[in-house]
Amino acid sequence: MTTTYQKGISRRGWLRWTVILSAAAAIPKRVWAAVARPEAAFGATALDEALAALGDTPQAHEGIQFMTPDIAENGAVVPIRLQVDAEALPNVSKVSVLVEMNPNPLAASFDIPPGTEVYIETRVKVAQTCTLYAVVEADGQLYMQSRETKVTLGGCGG
Repeated sequence: MTTTYQKGISRRGWLRWTVILSAAAAIPKRVWAAVARPEAAFGATALDEALAALGDTPQAHEGIQFMTPDIAENGAVVPIRLQVDAEALPNVSKVSVLVEMNPNPLAASFDIPPGTEVYIETRVKVAQTCTLYAVVEADGQLYMQSRETKVTLGGCGG
């Protein structure tokens, strides 16, 4: 008995992939429509400008644990870890990470859903040795913590 194989994709397979890709294309529209990106803060070219775009002047707060390496060998991938004590700072709604000497200081911004425990680990680019800032918005007020990181090889084209 001879088995015949069909070349290409079947009509049912084509229909399945059309439905899957159409559904996938619709998802980002809903996601991006719900998230308000701080355009002015991301477009800022100076630290003071980015902080002003985020809101009021942040106050230092011990309820923010912000960890960065003392020395980063490669500025293109500097690991950071940020945790907020929910008892000291309840109702956190936004967390932003700023890098002082970068061409665009705002490196990341996270919207935090109500009731969420804030623990963030990520990597950011750091152009040169400078201070990194974690800015937390809680109950409409801005709080911050900062750390200096020495960079041996710059991450923004250096």
